[in-house]
Amino acid sequence: MEITNVNEYDAIAKQKLPKMVYDYYASGAEDQWTLQENRNAFSRILFRPRILIDVTNIDLSTTVLGFKISMPIMIAPSAMQKMAHPEGEYATARAASAHGTIMTLSSWATSSVEEVASTGSGIRFFQLYVYKDRNVVAQLVRRAERAGFKAIALTVDTPRLGRREADIKNRFTLPPYLTLKNFEGLDLGKMDKANDSGLASYVAGQIDRSLSWKDVQWLQTITKLPILVKGVVTAEDARIAVQAGAAGIIVSNHGARQLDYVPATISCLEEVVKAVQGRIPVFLDGGVRRGTDVFKALALGAAGIFIGRPVVFALAAEGELGVRKVLQMLRDEFELTMALSGCRSLKEITRDHITTEWDKPRILPRL
Repeated sequence: MEITNVNEYDAIAKQKLPKMVYDYYASGAEDQWTLQENRNAFSRILFRPRILIDVTNIDLSTTVLGFKISMPIMIAPSAMQKMAHPEGEYATARAASAHGTIMTLSSWATSSVEEVASTGSGIRFFQLYVYKDRNVVAQLVRRAERAGFKAIALTVDTPRLGRREADIKNRFTLPPYLTLKNFEGLDLGKMDKANDSGLASYVAGQIDRSLSWKDVQWLQTITKLPILVKGVVTAEDARIAVQAGAAGIIVSNHGARQLDYVPATISCLEEVVKAVQGRIPVFLDGGVRRGTDVFKALALGAAGIFIGRPVVFALAAEGELGVRKVLQMLRDEFELTMALSGCRSLKEITRDHITTEWDKPRILPRL
């Protein structure tokens, strides 16, 4: 069957994967309202395309934290990718490199920072969960730095794990043949079976609930790497992130897996962008499934977007080839959206190219 868009990988992954694994990747928290809304909110943003502009040449390239990438489409951290495919994070890293874009490796990867580095060159970020034992954190950050990772994406929305009912029903745990590779040597690589979600029990035991803004500053004392704060959804926290020395913000609701009934990330984006006043870049993750979504995010001020579930679903369906195809399809759709909107480079994408439900009625300028 010819795959024509990113969404089609979801159904294939559902057929191929064990129920516990598919449900882990696919589900959101509680009623999963935010999970639906992350997608639905994009559908309520409409285009105002400009016409009769020469779009023979279109440049999708951009820079993120000073690193040049081929397009503003990057890979978000997704845990335990070897549950989806034996090659796991190796395949994802190679696909990202082949497309000249950034991969973010999860703390809870089933391949270590060193193993991912061994796949060859590429720009990679490391997603960090802060453990109660700060020596573990410091060691991990140093290892990521040594392995050539270029930034830390600090996840800040997970003092406790959200209530993911599918994982509770399935008694989710990491399959016995896999470990959380980054923690293997620290005796934290295994996840015990629990009466509910094994991951929730692991988080309750290991992750530091006392994490606060002072820890963002502490991180800066142990690493030279730029720190992206991942999980900001309000103007208030965006302003504090700037003051705390963050190098960037990722507007994220953790793929709707933490607090249900938070707005879609695309609905929070403009508030955060306005709050930082251009001092640091703002990125978006959550719900991006089309090139049109990428354009909408950039029109609302994002410097780039990250994709999560499409990567693991494509990985389950077709391994590295699947991930390459997802990146290629999103790239092609985004380029087409730019052409049909009259934009030849990312800086030509403006707020005037879209209309949202919160816009005031337009007073048309007299020409």
